[in-house]
Amino acid sequence: MPRLMPDSGPQRVLAASNFVYTVGSGLYLTAGVLYFTEAVHLPAGQVGTGLGIAGCAALVLGVAVGHLADRYGARGVYAVTLVVQALATAGFVLVDSFWPFVVVVAVAAGAKAAGKAAHSPLVRRYGGDRPQEFRAYLRAVTNVGISLGALGAGWVVQAGTLTAYQLMAIGNAIAFVVSAAFLVSLPPVAPLPAAGGPRWIALRDRPYLLLTVLDGIMAIQFKVLTVAIPLWLVGATTAPRWLISGTMLTGTVMVVAFQVRAGRDIDSPEAGGNAYRRAGVAFLIACSLISLSAGIPAWAAATLLLLAVVIHTVGELWHAAAGFEVSFALAPEHATGQYLGVFGLGAGLADALGPSLLIALCITWGRPGWYVVGAMFALTGLAAPLAVRWAQHHHQHARQTQPDSLGKAQVA
Repeated sequence: MPRLMPDSGPQRVLAASNFVYTVGSGLYLTAGVLYFTEAVHLPAGQVGTGLGIAGCAALVLGVAVGHLADRYGARGVYAVTLVVQALATAGFVLVDSFWPFVVVVAVAAGAKAAGKAAHSPLVRRYGGDRPQEFRAYLRAVTNVGISLGALGAGWVVQAGTLTAYQLMAIGNAIAFVVSAAFLVSLPPVAPLPAAGGPRWIALRDRPYLLLTVLDGIMAIQFKVLTVAIPLWLVGATTAPRWLISGTMLTGTVMVVAFQVRAGRDIDSPEAGGNAYRRAGVAFLIACSLISLSAGIPAWAAATLLLLAVVIHTVGELWHAAAGFEVSFALAPEHATGQYLGVFGLGAGLADALGPSLLIALCITWGRPGWYVVGAMFALTGLAAPLAVRWAQHHHQHARQTQPDSLGKAQVA
């Protein structure tokens, strides 16, 4: 199990802020869509369209706000994104038609993506010698918080009233405000001066962009547990429906218990590339087992699905740790926010395109689709070490050719 509290004061502040934030997020992730379909009575198709528009807004803002965090200080920029999220989430209670819904969810999603980019320089500054390990710790905290928020959302869904759903939205907004308030006690991070050269250097770093694409393809795996397995379990297997909760709980407990430990051995970009490769193999095995769960007795289907979830989650641990390592290690310190904002584009595209891709291949096509998805993950994992080596060579060349300009900027 990960340690309960970090060693340093700033790390504890960030962990506490992250915990409160994710409790609120757990409320929305579990019951947010139902709020708009069951309480506001928007058609499911409109909700899907609105969420897609919101995803596009999030992709646009992540890189820009990451750059602002680098130039003007990450703590203040991150706090502003939390306040904007709180206001947008509170605005959910005013939604009564499609376009107001689009506005509030787009603002909320954009602020969330911007917050992730602004948060990255804080993790690098206060994460100690190994900010990647501290990021893994925060991911474990995130899963605990989301689980607690999901318990509260269970009451909301059970009640099913407009008042209950509105209380959920207000509770989510309050969590964001409290999360921002924690940052007051965090020492500010002085912005580093920009190095010479183009402003949007992350968008010109082709090896880093390739890693972003590969990580984005691999990030579709997060939707396997939340989208593909529930639909497959209900529609193609005889496994009991309550097993959907069991699969989610299994994955969550494993992440909380082992994410920090999984990241300790992944301490270099080379190790990160190898972890991507192992993750791809694990996802291929898990997808194959899931496909085999159709058309067999309930007990056998349940056994295969749980085994697949365990193997899939091991791959998830490797994938997450690899992403933490390569995204931080290959990002120049003076542009951490911008680079991590770019890296987040991959996960954003996975969020936007992953569900429809998995439904088309694994649910509509059926058993063969699982093998195609597994092969996609495996091939992506095989390509990752090559991309990491290219990015390392590019990164080393950039450090050799830019020290004079950076030093002059720091003196100035």
